[in-house]
Amino acid sequence: MRNGDVSFWWQARGIPPPRPPLPGGAEADVCIVGAGFTGLWTAYYLKRADPGLRVVVLEAAFAGFGASGRNGGWVTAALPGSRSRYARHPRGRDGVRELERHLRDSVDEVGRVCLAEGIDAGFVKGGTLTVATSAAQDARLRRRLTDERSWGDDATIVRYLGGRELAGRLHLSGAVGALYSPHCARVQPADLVAGLAEAVARCGVRLYETTPVTSISPGRARTPAGDVRAQCLLRCTEGFTAGLPGQRRTLLPMNSSMIVTGPLPAAAWASVGWDGFETLSDQAHAYVYAQRTADGRIALGGRGIPYRFGSGLDQRGQTAPQVAAQLGRILRRMFPEAAEAGVEHAWSGVLGVPRDWCATVTMDRRTGLGWAGGYSGHGVAAANLAGRTLADLARGAPSPLTCLPWVGHRSPRWEPEPARWAGVRGLYALYRAADRLEAAGRSPRTSVLARVGDMISGIPH
Repeated sequence: MRNGDVSFWWQARGIPPPRPPLPGGAEADVCIVGAGFTGLWTAYYLKRADPGLRVVVLEAAFAGFGASGRNGGWVTAALPGSRSRYARHPRGRDGVRELERHLRDSVDEVGRVCLAEGIDAGFVKGGTLTVATSAAQDARLRRRLTDERSWGDDATIVRYLGGRELAGRLHLSGAVGALYSPHCARVQPADLVAGLAEAVARCGVRLYETTPVTSISPGRARTPAGDVRAQCLLRCTEGFTAGLPGQRRTLLPMNSSMIVTGPLPAAAWASVGWDGFETLSDQAHAYVYAQRTADGRIALGGRGIPYRFGSGLDQRGQTAPQVAAQLGRILRRMFPEAAEAGVEHAWSGVLGVPRDWCATVTMDRRTGLGWAGGYSGHGVAAANLAGRTLADLARGAPSPLTCLPWVGHRSPRWEPEPARWAGVRGLYALYRAADRLEAAGRSPRTSVLARVGDMISGIPH
């Protein structure tokens, strides 16, 4: 099994030769720090709106090195945050519903850009399945569906599938039911981010790689090669935000790990089904997520070791052997047919988590500083919407997007160490213990442990 080397997605595609670094000091109208999905989408829509803008993007490694090239490949309309918290915005529930509508549209927008720019990223809009593999999980699914209905989501947005209907889509060991939403697509994320970087460069954006930014202040991004001066500076650093001065407690870099099998033989796929290429997760407290890849593999991920003390980062994406083994056991339990294919590659990456689990898009017109991120694992489609919104905010162009409730949202800062480390590690220990008890049929104690975990995390329900 290969471990690390950024991700399977990049190894399958081939890590591209680096673009030139910043040659020295430079001037721009807009300087974007970070060439992941958020930074690249922002640059793309800025140049489409105003081709004359001088846009510079600075990237410490290469475009898509972070979560954008390591994630599960879900272009999902899932809300990156809490409805109840976003509803505190002056627009209330109507604002939340509008944000969710734009997120659903963003799934199609990503597909549209892939087609328009000739990006072959394996985009298939098959929807998403959240599967229950026990009676307790099924009860949570049904409560979740009741909550969705209370917010106005009808069967065109989410619906329940019984075991027989689910089996018509996918044969998953132990599955008793699922929620299905059509508003999600599967992609090969490295192909998507690499294609987007090429499209941005064709637009005339100056994209400099291997150019770390050491500090951001009004009017200036400082790098070892020189300063980039710009009236507008946009921070799009997601899980790597903690490495910037003054930002250590802004976003928590949450580790997520993945494995991928070898290609499954045709007989295995005939047994599994999964012909609709839906993305897949379960309803466990420490849930996993998966997709059927374009080349006939199963890619599956979970939180593993969720956090390193002091917001530490693993640059090369290696996964602890015990985490890879645990994910392998889950994979074989869910899909016994995959055992023969084996596990070929494991990797990890970090995603940005705000203290209240709610993403933000913000522009301070007084200082010229803007930022977006904190998608808590739901960032592929959300980054597209955030990029379009940040582009409008940076240009000072009012639009329906600049009135959405995540615009200007301010999350509390994370606790200092060691409380931050103890809280996150304790949270996932509780969730895993709850899952073990639930598997043993001890649901009342499970509920207590899960509620304590929710209290620690601050995740609203």
